[in-house]
Amino acid sequence: MARNRIFNILIPIISVLLGLIAGAIIMLISGHNPIEGYRALWNGAFGDAFTLGETARRTTPLILTGLAVAFAFRTGLFNIGAEGQVIVGWLAAVWVGLAIDAPMYIHLPLAIAAAALAGAIWGFVPGILKAKLGVHEVIVTIMMNYIALFITNEIIRNVLTDHTTTTEAIAPTASLASEWLQGITYFSRLHYGFLIALFAAAVMWFLIQRTTIGYELKAVGFNQHASKYAGMNVSKNIILSMAIAGAFAGLAGAMEGLGTYGTISVMSGFTNLGFDGIAVALLGANTAFGVVLAAILFGVLKEGAGEMPTGAGVPTELVDIIIALIIFFVASSYIIRWALIRFKKEGK
Repeated sequence: MARNRIFNILIPIISVLLGLIAGAIIMLISGHNPIEGYRALWNGAFGDAFTLGETARRTTPLILTGLAVAFAFRTGLFNIGAEGQVIVGWLAAVWVGLAIDAPMYIHLPLAIAAAALAGAIWGFVPGILKAKLGVHEVIVTIMMNYIALFITNEIIRNVLTDHTTTTEAIAPTASLASEWLQGITYFSRLHYGFLIALFAAAVMWFLIQRTTIGYELKAVGFNQHASKYAGMNVSKNIILSMAIAGAFAGLAGAMEGLGTYGTISVMSGFTNLGFDGIAVALLGANTAFGVVLAAILFGVLKEGAGEMPTGAGVPTELVDIIIALIIFFVASSYIIRWALIRFKKEGK
């Protein structure tokens, strides 16, 4: 048990280092200076208070989509539908932010709850199909992504607007924006959603590790037949797992709709927040704390990438290559595990 815990910590760290080294080699081969490239990336993420705020802002939805995927993984399910859950959560949050007239202490929690509920409903559908009919959740969640995208665009055009592409700004009483946070970060788009994301990670940890519900969810994920024999309701736990995972992703949509943008626009494609959440969960070993660290890393890479072309002449696509390599090394963890064991044996 102790050795597995050490491996679970070392493998993501080694994967990140290998990905960065491979990125440096690619920069050298393509004629760029890797030191300058990584320095520009660092400055783009931490160069001043503004970039630091933007990095935290970019990290916020990644934490929540990472939790959405990780929670389902911990219970033996594959939530590939976080992208669609983000979209419907974004739509629900903005809709409530536009339609309701109430004080902030009512309006803001209501908008956030609406986003979580919309995401939960979007996760409930593949959950109940899996539990009752045995339909694989990967297929259903992928399909639900497209349904969410096209329905949302239709609602924006014909319900929330008069055939235009962007809604009005939400009411100030439903906004997560903070003049204080923006002031100390040179008017970045950092908002209170970052605290909500950290709180959600704590909720996931507590739910999985310290509650009877979490124990049952993990048990069902390990072995459905043994769980059923022990008297657990397998169908209920599958549905509950997907609904909770969807709620996390729906909250990620609320962070964008109520915090970063304050509106919602017709989307020509996916936001990719849900798909990035898969990588975040994988790198974070499907643990709440690991997801937070992985989301911070991805936020740093994605925000810092904007400085690389101007600061070092390195194309931003290189960051996507580095992320892909990191995920490749995580996915090939058995090779790293074998190398660590071999190294330990030789050391003796």
